[in-house]
Parts: sequence; C-alpha cells; structure tokens
Amino acid sequence: MAVRSTTLRRSAPVLPPPRSETGIVGWLRKNLFSSWSNTILTALGLWIAWRVLSFVLDWAVFSAIWTGEDGSACRVADAGACWPFVAAKFGQFMFGRYPDAERWRVLLTYGLTAGTLAGLMIPGVPGKRWLGLFAVIALPVIAWMLLYGGVAGLPAVPTELWGGLMVTLVVATVGIAGSFPIGIVLALGRQSSMPIARWTSIAFIEVVRAVPLITILFMASVMLPLFLPDGGSFDKLLRALIGVMLFSGAYMAETIRGGLQAIPRSQYEAADSLGLSFPQKMGLIILPQALKLVIPGIVNSFVGLAKDTSLVLIIGIFDLLGIVQAGLTDAKWFAPNTAMTGYVFAAMIFWIICFSISRYSAWLERRLSVGDRR
Repeated sequence: MAVRSTTLRRSAPVLPPPRSETGIVGWLRKNLFSSWSNTILTALGLWIAWRVLSFVLDWAVFSAIWTGEDGSACRVADAGACWPFVAAKFGQFMFGRYPDAERWRVLLTYGLTAGTLAGLMIPGVPGKRWLGLFAVIALPVIAWMLLYGGVAGLPAVPTELWGGLMVTLVVATVGIAGSFPIGIVLALGRQSSMPIARWTSIAFIEVVRAVPLITILFMASVMLPLFLPDGGSFDKLLRALIGVMLFSGAYMAETIRGGLQAIPRSQYEAADSLGLSFPQKMGLIILPQALKLVIPGIVNSFVGLAKDTSLVLIIGIFDLLGIVQAGLTDAKWFAPNTAMTGYVFAAMIFWIICFSISRYSAWLERRLSVGDRR
C-alpha cells in the first residue's frame, strides 16, 4: 500500500499557481492589499499622490505660462510656472557671463569629459588604462586650456565670468576627483604604524571635520591671500576648489577607513606571506576590497558634495543657484511665480545630477557583488 500511494502521488500532475497569486495581480495582493489596514493605507497613499501630482501638473503644465517677452506675461491671475523666464535666462543659467562666441569651448569640454567618463564606466570598452591616464593627466590640462584660454589663440576668459551650471560641474567634478585620492592617503596615514604620519592625518581629519564648509571657503577666499607675498594673487575659484577638495577629502578618509577596518586580518597576513611590498599589498589586495565595501558611503559623500557646491555663492562665485538668484533681481521679469520657477528649475538640475550618481553607484554595486552571491 505504501508503494502504491507513493506511485499515485508521483503521478499527480503539478498544477500552476492560480493567477491571483502571480504577476501584477499577485504582487498587488501581497504588497498593497494583503489586509484591511494595508488596503486603507494604500488608498490613502494613492489619494495623497494624486493630490500632489495634480497640483504639480497644474502648476508646471496646465496653468503655466509658456510664451512672453517679460514678466508681464506671467502677472495674470492663477498663473502657474513662468517658463519664459527660464528660456530668457537659460544661457546665463548654463554658462554665467561666459562670452557667447566662446561657449563652444565649454560644450567641447563637456563632450570630452562625458566621453572619457563613459569609456571608463561602461564595461567592455577597450583601452581603459589609456583612458584612465588621459583622464588623470591630460584631461584636466585640456579642460583648463579650453575654459580659461590664453593659449593656442584662444582668448582668455577669467573665472570671474564663469557661472551657472558650468561652475557647479567644475566644482563638483574637481572636488570629487581630488577628494578621492586625498581620502585614500589620509585613511592609510591614519592606519599607519608611523607616529608622524598617523598623528598628522588624525589632526588634519579632526580639524577639518570640526568646522563647516563655509568656514573653509572663507578661509580660502579671505585668509589665504594674507599669507601670499606682496603683490601675489591667487584665483578665487582655484582657492575654492582647493578648500572643497580638502574638506571632502577629510570625510572621504573616514569612509575609506571604515572599509579598511572591515577587511579581515587574514587578508593582510596573506599579502605579507606572499612577500608583497606595502604599495602592492594595498593596491592589489586591501584597497580593492575596502573600496568595494564602502561604495554606498563614498557615493553618499559625492552626492553631498554635488549639492554643497551651492555654498560657493558665499564667497562671490555664482554657481547654478547663485546665477538663478541673480536673475531674479532683473526687474523686467518681476512676477509672483518667477522665483519659484527659477528655484524649481535649479532643483531639477541638481536632482538629475544626484540621481544619476546614485543610479550608477547602485548598478556598480550590483555588478561588483556578483561573486558574493550564494
């Protein structure tokens, strides 16, 4: 009898799960309508989302003003966004006071940078080592020559004329690229067995982290020229870039140090048993594992730095937010919704930048964690 029942059970056909438990219907029942409380919360959330979305669409699209020569077109009852203001000031928002005839240099710099980054970040692109050398050595020089000029027949454009999204991207890119190696050096110095290197790194990290970025920018803009020789000058934007790199590097060092402490001691001992030197041990064994572990923290620092670029307005450098505020002082475009439209436009640009960084980091984290799946 036991054999017969086993045979009957094995011969029974395997039925698929009901449709109500699979697909989009199953997901909705499991996650949104699994109980009366979840159903009520789902309905409440949908109602709130509909109210917010309807308000945003009405303000940004249906009740918005799309054409006009000045602010009078937006000074009407129940008017929404004043998009003609953004259209009229779009060149300033993107380039600041950079000369119109020379803006092709900015666009060319954007293209070179985007192409280089795409080649480094996209898997399967050949010649990544040469692209990396180009990005580290040649690209900064070419970008400075294009943006500032004064060489190869290009007219000089002083940094006082730079502004808008151009300055935001310059400060964010240079800050991110410069803070990463600074953070690695400080993290290794803090972990070092040499007292001078360890205590110097600790002192720098603790001092910089104890003050806000605004203080660092003021020191770089106001105090640093006092230590220069008589008649010496130092570009204000370059001073701000140095301050941003040092400030972000201190925070980056603590993030990387967390990754170094998470590496098991056996990894250090295995590298020593192979007879690797300190640079080989760190570059080939320890740092790749540590940086992989702290990708979320590193990206969090990068996103924070991209948003903190708006603080350079304090020292008279007009980034995207600063140039939007400057555009609001134009009496020609005075209207009730002009300010909100400008700030919403700036927020959309910052959101695109930060969201792109976070999405790429999420993809990179998934790609690097393939070998850790069980």
